[in-house]
This record gives sequence, C-alpha cells and structure tokens, in this order.
Amino acid sequence: MHNDPGPLLQRARRIREEVIVPHACDVDRGVFPRAGMRALGAAGLLGLLSAEEVGGAGLGLRAAAELVELIAGACGSTAMVLCMHYCGAVVIERHGPRAVRAAIAAGDHITTLAFSEAGSRSHFWAPLGTARAVGGKIRLDADKSWSTSAGEADSYVWSSQPLAVQELSTLWLVPATAPGLTIPRPFDGLGLRGNSSAPIRAENVLVDESAMLGPDGGGLDIMMATILPHFQVLSAACYIGIAGAAVAGSIAHTTRTRFSHIDSTLADLPTIRAFVARCIVKRDMARALLADTLAALETGHADAQLRVLEVKAAAAEVATEVTDLAMRICGGAAYRKDVGIERHFRDAHAATVMSPTTDLLYDFIGKHVCGLPML
Repeated sequence: MHNDPGPLLQRARRIREEVIVPHACDVDRGVFPRAGMRALGAAGLLGLLSAEEVGGAGLGLRAAAELVELIAGACGSTAMVLCMHYCGAVVIERHGPRAVRAAIAAGDHITTLAFSEAGSRSHFWAPLGTARAVGGKIRLDADKSWSTSAGEADSYVWSSQPLAVQELSTLWLVPATAPGLTIPRPFDGLGLRGNSSAPIRAENVLVDESAMLGPDGGGLDIMMATILPHFQVLSAACYIGIAGAAVAGSIAHTTRTRFSHIDSTLADLPTIRAFVARCIVKRDMARALLADTLAALETGHADAQLRVLEVKAAAAEVATEVTDLAMRICGGAAYRKDVGIERHFRDAHAATVMSPTTDLLYDFIGKHVCGLPML
C-alpha cells in the first residue's frame, strides 16, 4: 500500500495515448478493448491491486481510481472493463487461489463480476441462481442478466444462493471456459458499446468446492465490505473521467470554432462560457466527493459508508448533466463522431442504470441517514 503509483500511472498515460485513444472509435462500434487491456496487463496495471508476494503492484483503491479516471477520459468502455476487473480481482486476491492471483498480477488474466440476474434485477445481493453438490462437484445454474466482459473475461466472480446455509448468497470463482456457460445474446446498446455487457447463462456448470470464495453464505458480507466500496469508487472515477473528457472536448471546440464574419469564437459568447463553467464546477464537485470518499475509507472515518453510497450517485448525476451541457455547447458539431462528445454523452448515461442504480442508491442513502436497515 505504500508503493509509489507514479511510474505505473506514467506508463498508463503512454498506453492511453498510444493504444487506447487510437482504438476508441473501434471500441465504440462494439469491439472489445482487447488491445488496451493487453497493453495495461503488459505494463503491470491489471495487477495494481495484487499483492507484491504474487508479483503485483501492491497498491490500493486510490491508485486504481486514478487509473480508471485516466482511462475513462479516452474510452469509457475500456475504463469500465478495467473497473469490473479490479472489483473481481480484489475478491480473488483476498479469497482466491494463488495461481489465479499470480496470473492477474502478471497481466495474463481478466476477471469480472457476474451478479445481476433476470429475476432479481438490480437487487444484486439476492441471486436466484443455485449451487448444489453433485457427485463431488458443485453444480451452478443461473441466468445472469448483465456481466461486463461477458464472453471475454478469463473468469467470473459468480454469485449463487448458498450451498447449505440460510443466507442470501455465496460467491464462486468460475472459469470462463467452464462447459455449460453460454452468452444468449451479444451486447448491442446505447453506450459503453465495447464492454461486452451481456447476459450469461449457466446450465449444469460444474466447479470444485474449492472454487468457493469465502465461506458458504458469506457472499453478502464480501459484497458489502469489499466489492461495494471498490465498485462505487471506481465507477465514480470512470464517470468523472467521461465527464472530464466532455469538458475538455467542449473547451477545445469553443475556443477554436470561429464566427469569421465578426472575428470571434464561441468562447466569446457569455452563454457558452457560463455553460462551460457549470460543467467545470460540476466535474470538480464530483472529484472532491471522490477524494473525500477515498480519504474516509483510508482513515476509517465514521461517514465512510455514507460517502461510498453517495459517490457513484453523485458521479452519475454529474456525468449525465455535464455531457448533456456539452452537447448544447458544441451544438450540431456534437452529433459528429469525430468530435467525440456524443460518445461521452452515450457512455455517461449508463451510470444511472448500472446496479446499484442511482435511484436505489438514493433509497440506501435515505435509509442510512434515517437509521433504517439498508436491506
């Protein structure tokens, strides 16, 4: 945790400019960001949260958030794939086998979460999929509704109903190559088009009992104590990065686009400058809350859980508002692919519907401050 993230982030900036930016338009057309993820893996960045003892960087959530925001400024899909990889990797790091931990640290293994299901929808903590002991193996059956990197990751951190106890869930490490896993339909959506966020069906998928991550019935505790803080913070970083890209694109457009007949730029218009200023203020408010959330987690502050709940909700609202304003600032040019604003606009709108959704988070926040149980 005391390592200096500077050299790794320096590598990330180079990869962003040399690999991720050139591929961003292809990724937006639905191509999984394999090139970017391979480059990040080769640079040691997929193992950012992995312990040094298995070859990882031994860094923490703050460094991961910096990296996700940096990548999101170039490609939202790549940043979301990275975000979900880290969410899975932190569970494997704490509960998984050493061989997989070492593969993640070496940059040879991409993982992700497989929680949301068709029957329980955004209530990710309540899987309907089952786990049953069959002939010395564990049989998993489920219809997962959405999983980032579906069909592209090397493994899934998978939730099911418990094997033998009366709790909400148990977690498993499921290899992507396990027979019985299928992708019923590919992802074809509005935004984040390259993150392969598709359903996964498990029919008679057999894993060893050693594939269990944590204790039977311990899924909810791991979700709330480990996964939720990482997902909330890294998702927020992703959407702040997208908002930041929209701000940068708006400033570039307004300062170089001219009214030749009056020898002025769009930036000379007070209304345009006010819109740009609103974007900057909103982006910086979200960044400040992200920084405060990280500080609260690092110091064990009493408000840490509240900040975790707030940060993704705030970033989602900011990303949609800022990218909407960016479309207005850039006018008709914003609709062109080469300007890039419409891609940020589409990517940002995924923030409000990714579980836990913004509306669900508002309910959680209200329950928390009113002293009510969250679930």
